[in-house]
Amino acid sequence: MAIYIERQIESTLTERAAQFPVVTVLGPRQSGKTTLVKKLFPNHAYVNLEQPEDRLLARDDPLSFFKRYPEPLVIDEIQRVPELLSYIQVAVDKDRARKGRFILTGNHQLDLHAAVSQSLAGRTALLKLLPLSLAELSQAGIRLDRDEYLFRGLMPQLYEEELSPTTMYSNYYQTYVERDIRQFANIRNIIAFETFVRLLAGESDRS
Repeated sequence: MAIYIERQIESTLTERAAQFPVVTVLGPRQSGKTTLVKKLFPNHAYVNLEQPEDRLLARDDPLSFFKRYPEPLVIDEIQRVPELLSYIQVAVDKDRARKGRFILTGNHQLDLHAAVSQSLAGRTALLKLLPLSLAELSQAGIRLDRDEYLFRGLMPQLYEEELSPTTMYSNYYQTYVERDIRQFANIRNIIAFETFVRLLAGESDRS
């Protein structure tokens, strides 16, 4: 049975949504962004730009996209169609008094951070969500010894769904390292990069 681990950022996120028309939550994959915003904003419409149909509509016909998904709106994985930021800026500028209109989530990439800061300067609060902290786990009644923490890591899904760390991180490597990092850093030799990652893991284990 899945559980939800309360995040320390929750009160800050709700406060910022009452102060700004847009709130942007950035962080690595699987850090819990989607679960968090769905929990705190259940009355917002929701769209995930990882869905091919919605992503294509957002890219090819943004006006129809916003008609299909009206405000208030949670847009997950905004880095997939950063062009939407300009449309959000225009919409917000028509009525700056309304708060909490758009909740955006995205991977913490330098180009996305720059795009959000440029397009939505003064219009959005920027928050960062990292994987679980030891304090969050402790508050949820989960207390492990050091070696168990090192083996399991701090990804929320591991604890909320009781997943196997081996399975979890194998999938994480494929989706995050092989796709996102390789694309961001323009890595061409994936075999050499995989060897590099394994060497880093070995050094971490020795420390």
